[in-house]
Amino acid sequence: KAAFINFISDEEWKSIEPVSSWFGPSSFLMSSMSALFKLSMWIRHGHGYLTENLGILVWGFYAVFGLATLFLAMVLGLVSEVLGADCDF
Repeated sequence: KAAFINFISDEEWKSIEPVSSWFGPSSFLMSSMSALFKLSMWIRHGHGYLTENLGILVWGFYAVFGLATLFLAMVLGLVSEVLGADCDF
């Protein structure tokens, strides 16, 4: 605590190079990381709800999650093919 107070009061923070805009809190990279963390928390809560409240076995959740992942991949692939078919590269 004392070191932090000295860091502020002695203005040592002025000698530190600022964070680049690429790694700033409002950058695309950090916004994407935030979205991934939110997704992981949503999956964690879903896992808890399905296993604890509904009584689904853990392997059942993994099966549901795996099937949802495959379905999402198929939908994204289909969308990619449909959108890519209209472009002449």
